[in-house]
Amino acid sequence: MDFNEANLIVKYSHRIYELSRLAAQNNDIDPTMYQKYDVKRGLRDKNGKGVLCGLTEVSEVTSWEMRNGVRTPIDGVLCYRGYNVNDLVKNCVEEKRFGFEETVYLLLFGELPTRQELADFTDMLAEFRVLPRNFVRDVIMKSPSKDMMNMLARCVLNLYSYDPDPDNVAISNVLRQSLALIAQFPLMAAYSYRAYRYYNSNDGSLVIHKPRADYSHAQNVLHILRKDSAFTDLEAKVLDICLILHADHGGGNASTFTTHLATSTGTDTYSSTAASLGSLKGPKHGGANIKVMQMVKNIKENVKNRSESAIEDYVSKILDKKAFDRTGLVYGIGHAVYTVSDPRAEALKRYAGKLAEEKGLADELELYNTIARVASRLICERKNLDKPVNPNVDFYSGFVYSMLNLPEALYTPLFAIARIAGWCAHRMEELICGGKIIRPAYECVIDRRNYVPLDKR
Repeated sequence: MDFNEANLIVKYSHRIYELSRLAAQNNDIDPTMYQKYDVKRGLRDKNGKGVLCGLTEVSEVTSWEMRNGVRTPIDGVLCYRGYNVNDLVKNCVEEKRFGFEETVYLLLFGELPTRQELADFTDMLAEFRVLPRNFVRDVIMKSPSKDMMNMLARCVLNLYSYDPDPDNVAISNVLRQSLALIAQFPLMAAYSYRAYRYYNSNDGSLVIHKPRADYSHAQNVLHILRKDSAFTDLEAKVLDICLILHADHGGGNASTFTTHLATSTGTDTYSSTAASLGSLKGPKHGGANIKVMQMVKNIKENVKNRSESAIEDYVSKILDKKAFDRTGLVYGIGHAVYTVSDPRAEALKRYAGKLAEEKGLADELELYNTIARVASRLICERKNLDKPVNPNVDFYSGFVYSMLNLPEALYTPLFAIARIAGWCAHRMEELICGGKIIRPAYECVIDRRNYVPLDKR
């Protein structure tokens, strides 16, 4: 019998709905139980600080310091291997060069490269920037998906079959796999998007550009994605900054923790990476910038007068669950770790301003700044907070990608194109230093019951 999912959906829709209600009823844990058993929901304590569950040298996220014995919020700091990420960005900008390759080297090997080491490493990445023979035809073109994160995961899992030594977790082998994945991610994302567009739009054309060895990672992303391969130096440099800022964010963010968790089981690099991609896909993690873009679009459609008071009135409706998606959330405002400021957002806002000037979109950037200012004030007032709530990196990254004319379907994959560097660094760290499978405990809070024979239920 042929499988027909549409018929099954019709046939069992009512029964599935009934069973889903039963599942919801029997999986609803009383919130007071979390206090009773002192469970840190989301692995966070009451003040939002993450529960310490591991050690890392790869990167550090800091949002407070002790002053006279008091835990005091400070401007956020993000460091890669001890180096402030803003210094990495600033130095690359001042030297008018691309910095993502240097960032990857630093994350993987723990040291800043010399000029010759960086040149050799960049050349090596360029050689890895190729997919296996017939991979595009056999994997990407035959079954394109509307979701590029799912396509990325599928591509990664398929790479296992092309690898002559996929299960070997020796560091030399994992490093070889890591370099290939870092180099291949832009190709898999871009080609997957092009394949989907070819089959599911009126575009009617299929553009597949091969990467250029003389281009940086950021330049190749724009070269591969754009039909005419044309881009300005500023466009490529701003995208490069985005990649640097997204390359890692400590070991505790959802996708990187997934990397540690999966790696601790001894699984292969491709399975670990696919698991992290699944984690990053979620709108509470990597997909947040898309929600920001959708929210801003909704505000523009409903607030014709862009005065601060008019925007404040509408943002207030969003917080009251009367507008946009009625969740009460203003996406891109606030962060689980940062308090005073997100250093990535501050850097991105600065360079987004330069790109907005080139694109003639200064008024659009001002709208974003106004929304951020209004939302931050309203959230603080409503929650009676004594510390500020500020934009996070997702608030501006989507706007930057839109100015670069990048398709919304690739916003989260662009995050992955950067973050794969951090995942690979953390995977090697876990393999070298871990040794034990990560296995936190869950308290079972249901009473024991006696089994009832089928005929007596």
